Amino acid sequence: MRIGIIGTGWVGASIAISVLHDGTARELLLHDTRTEVAEGEAMDLRHGSSFYPSADVRAAGLDELVDCDAVVLTAGRGGRPGQSRLDLLRENAAVAREIGARLAGARGIIVVVTNPVDVMTQLVAEASGLPPERVVGTGTMLDTARLRQVLGRELGLEPRSIHGQVIGEHGDSEVVLWSSIEIGGRRLRDLARWDRGREPAVAAEIRTAAAEIIRRKGATNHAIGLVTAALLRWILRGERRVLTVSRVHDGAAGISGVALSLPTVVGRDGATEVIVPDMDDTERAGLVRSAEILRAARASVS
Repeated sequence: MRIGIIGTGWVGASIAISVLHDGTARELLLHDTRTEVAEGEAMDLRHGSSFYPSADVRAAGLDELVDCDAVVLTAGRGGRPGQSRLDLLRENAAVAREIGARLAGARGIIVVVTNPVDVMTQLVAEASGLPPERVVGTGTMLDTARLRQVLGRELGLEPRSIHGQVIGEHGDSEVVLWSSIEIGGRRLRDLARWDRGREPAVAAEIRTAAAEIIRRKGATNHAIGLVTAALLRWILRGERRVLTVSRVHDGAAGISGVALSLPTVVGRDGATEVIVPDMDDTERAGLVRSAEILRAARASVS
C-alpha cells in the first residue's frame, strides 16, 4: 500500500512512525512545503528500517500523492495554549482549500487530521469534489479513546473492555453518550460501582485533554499518530469497522451539510454507512448544538 502524509511537523512525524511500526505501508511518501524537513524526516525514518516491516520511505511532491491508496492531511498550524480548535480555522481553512483542490483527482481515501478537523474535512471535501465518504476526518476517534482510558482508570479496567463513544465536534461541543456506555453487556449507569455524579468531571477531562497537553509540551502528537495509523490500517485492509469518524452528512440523525462524528462503517470505500446511535434527549440536543456550532464555523470562512 502507498500512503502519503502532507505535513511533517509534530503530528505528521508521529503518524509516520506509527504507520511504519504498524506495517500497513509498503511505500510512505512525505510532503511538506519545507522540502528539506520532509527529506530529513524521510532520511531519519529510513535509518530505522531494520526495526519495522519493510517499507520505502521518501520525500515526494504533492502531485505524486494523488496516486496513493490513502493521503493524510496534517498540514496547517497547531493549537497554542488557551486557544480552541475553532480558533485555528481562519489560518488553516486556506490550507484545506488549496490541498483539497490539488487532490481533486485522488484515487484513494483522504484522511484529514488538521484542526479544526470537522470543518477542515468539509472544506477538503468541497474543494476536492470527491464523494463525502472518501474524505474522512479522524473526528472523535481520539476523544472516544480518551473516554475509554479515563473510565478504565476510574473503574480499574482495561480500556478496551469499555464500550462507549463520543460524537459530534472534535472540540468543546463534543457529546459523550453516557446513556449507552456498556461494560460486559451491562450499561455503565446500571453498575452499582459507578457514580453518575462523576460524569461532568470525566467529560470535562476528556474535552480539555488536548489543552492540558499543549500547555505542558506545546502540542499533541503521539495519541493522534496512533489513532491515524489504526484508521489507515482498518481502511486499507477493508475491515469495515464502526468508528466515530467525521464526514459530511446528508440526513444522518437529521444532520445535513456539515461534517461531524457519528458511528460509521469504515473500509476500503471510505466512511460509508452511518449508524445513528440511541441517544437520550440531552445527548440528542447536544448533537444538534454541536452541528449548529460547526455549521456557523463553516459559514464564517465562506
